[in-house]
Amino acid sequence: MTDPTRLRHDSAARFLNDRLDWNLLRTYLVIMQERNLSRAAARLYVTQPAVSQALKRLEDALGRKLIQRRGPHFEPTQAGIDVYRIASDIYGNMSRLETELDDKTEDITGSLRLLSVSRIDSAAYDEFLADFHRAYPRIEMQIEVMRASDIISSLLQKTATAGLSLCRSPVDKLEQHCVLRQRYAIFCGRHHRLFGQTQLTMDDLLAENFVSFTSDQIGDSLSPLTVFRDQRGFTGRIVASSPSLDEVRRLIFSGFGIGCLPDHIVRDDLARGRLWRLPPEEGLVDVDVYLLWHRERKMNAAEQTFLDSMLRWMQRTSLAERLDAESARS
Repeated sequence: MTDPTRLRHDSAARFLNDRLDWNLLRTYLVIMQERNLSRAAARLYVTQPAVSQALKRLEDALGRKLIQRRGPHFEPTQAGIDVYRIASDIYGNMSRLETELDDKTEDITGSLRLLSVSRIDSAAYDEFLADFHRAYPRIEMQIEVMRASDIISSLLQKTATAGLSLCRSPVDKLEQHCVLRQRYAIFCGRHHRLFGQTQLTMDDLLAENFVSFTSDQIGDSLSPLTVFRDQRGFTGRIVASSPSLDEVRRLIFSGFGIGCLPDHIVRDDLARGRLWRLPPEEGLVDVDVYLLWHRERKMNAAEQTFLDSMLRWMQRTSLAERLDAESARS
C-alpha cells in the first residue's frame, strides 16, 4: 500500500526541483510566520510590493490560491497550510544539512557573551541551543540575566555579543529581530478573594491592588501594561513589585494583588490551581522579546556563527512554534 506521506513529499520534491524558485518558497515561509506582508517585507529587507509579487508568482507556479486576503489581514487556504507544512519540513532539513555536512564546524572556537531578560521560556529555543552546541562544541557561551534597560545600555557600549530583551521602540545602532511574542493577561493567586470566581467583568477589577514589574512604568519596556491600566481607570495601588518574572508570579500567587503575566508561562500554574485568569478573556497586550546586537560591533568567528545560526532558526520557525513545547519536540 502506498504511503500518503511519502507521496506528499515526493510530490513536493518534484515541485521544488522543476517549477519553484527557492527564494519564493522562503518568502512564503516568512509571510506565514509573520502573518503580515509589511512585517515579512521588513524581515526580508525588501519592499512590500516585492513580497506581494513573490506570493503571486508562487501561487501561479503551484496553480493554487495560498492566501485569502481580508484587508490588511489574511487567512491561509487549505492548500496554503499544506504548502507551509511541507516547505517548513524541507527548508528545515536543508538548513540542518548545511550545518551537518560542514566539516569545519568543529574548528570554530571562541566565546560569546549573551545578555538576557529573566525567564525566556521556550522549548524551541532550548532545542536550538542544544543543536548549536552539537554543531559547534568548541564555542564557549556566557549568559547573563539583566534588566531590559541594562541590556540595551550594555549593547550600545559594545560590551556583549547580543541580547534577548524587551525593547519598546527601535534603538539607533541596534539590529532588532523578534524572537518571542508573549501575550500578557491578568491573573490572581489562590490566596486572593477573586480566585475561582466566574462571571467577572473588568469593572470588578478596577479597585484591586496590583503587583507590578519594576519596568512597568511609562517609558520603560513594559509600559503598555501601565497604559492599559490608566486607560481602563484602575484605581488600586501598586503594592508589590520586582524586576523578576518569577518573583512577580510568586507575589501574585501569595495574594498581594492582581497582576500581569505571559499566559504561556503560567499554564502549569493554572492547571495546578495556583493562579486564576481574570478578564479580559483575550488578554491585554503582546510584548515582544527581541534578539538585539550592535550593527557596528566587530564580531569574532564564534559570535558571528551564533548570530547566523539563530537567524536561520528564526527563519524556519514561526513565532507560535517558538512558544509551543509540542512543536519543539516534533
